[in-house]
Amino acid sequence: MKCILCESYTFAHICSQCQHTFLSPSFYKRKLSNGIDVISFYKYEEIKELLFTKHTDRGFYIYTILAQLSFKKFAEEFHTKEKYISLAVDDTIQSGYSHTAILNHHLKTYNIQPLFNQLRAQNSVSYSGQTKLFRQENPRNFQLKKLKKENIILVDDIITTGSTLSQACAEVQKQNKEVSFCLSLTDVSLKESF
Repeated sequence: MKCILCESYTFAHICSQCQHTFLSPSFYKRKLSNGIDVISFYKYEEIKELLFTKHTDRGFYIYTILAQLSFKKFAEEFHTKEKYISLAVDDTIQSGYSHTAILNHHLKTYNIQPLFNQLRAQNSVSYSGQTKLFRQENPRNFQLKKLKKENIILVDDIITTGSTLSQACAEVQKQNKEVSFCLSLTDVSLKESF
């Protein structure tokens, strides 16, 4: 097959040279309105075209590559004595897989235990391309299964306004638990610098 970035022949959807050259993650941090930190690894413009594969067969492979380069690397370098659980935000299967579950899966280490099918939106409205007002008027209405652990990491693929992650944090707080921080593949608010 051909690399979708450089079109050279490769065994992966993105060749190792392009992964190294174009997809080396960075470390970006912003705060939600509730004060919780969100760590992201890419500027939206850097991987926008790859994100568009989300609901396609190819998207599974692209999200796996991005997760290996960013989430897995983060987890391997995240050394603490505390144990954490990570929850994918709305890991409902669409197009044969869940993109947030792929990201969450790559966090598995000695101190992070990914949990699946725990935090689901009851409102399936798409926020893609919608305004902040639209998002406020159409809450996701998350439902969270009972949690036993205290240290929680929330996982999502894209942060735009922070509405989804803020709603997910509020649902966790209903169980008298706190979100330690959130991880996101990309942050739309980060602008490309030239």
